[in-house]
Amino acid sequence: MTVDLAGFLGVVLVAYVVPGPDFLVVVRSAAEDPSKGRAAALGAQTGLCVHMLAAAAGLSVIATRSPVVYDGIRLSGAAYLVYLGVRAVFAARRAARERRDANGAASHAPQEGGPVQGRFRSGFTEGFLTNLLNPKAALFFLSVLPQFVDGDGSPAQQIFFLGMLDVAIGIVYWFAVVVVAARLRALLARPKVRDRWELASGWLFIAIGVSVATVA
Repeated sequence: MTVDLAGFLGVVLVAYVVPGPDFLVVVRSAAEDPSKGRAAALGAQTGLCVHMLAAAAGLSVIATRSPVVYDGIRLSGAAYLVYLGVRAVFAARRAARERRDANGAASHAPQEGGPVQGRFRSGFTEGFLTNLLNPKAALFFLSVLPQFVDGDGSPAQQIFFLGMLDVAIGIVYWFAVVVVAARLRALLARPKVRDRWELASGWLFIAIGVSVATVA
């Protein structure tokens, strides 16, 4: 089996560096709690594994060639992103209102989100669903990845190999992002900064969701 690993690695790195829904979920989760950020990263890569296995089995071809199936995935993903955004916006406004009611006496540190198990489950679920419901992830495995497959070998095996390499690179990248984003927690301990971050990330989620829903 011969594949263009250098070209593939270049495309994968560019795909990760360009911010998207996964990036926003991981960074936002890590800024809230590092363990939640790592969970979101693992969730996103688990969703990527589903896309990779579907591509290897040929299911992605069916999904992308069927407008009904493709639109269903796209609109579900858009709805979930809008849901995350609305939840973040309301959380920021609620925190600001509570602080005003307390006359600024309370100090709002970044929320820990409950027990460690609860934080992990929440972060993993958000990362997993955000990636799973992103049709662009499926299109990557269907349209981009096959360009690096050697026609003389087994397409399924090569897609699986390249997909696992993609997932491994992503885990290293996301964990590095978590380390950087976690350092923002001290800054987010300031109530006004945290409220603005929640509002900004919330509206960005909504904008991405609307964009996904409206762009064919």
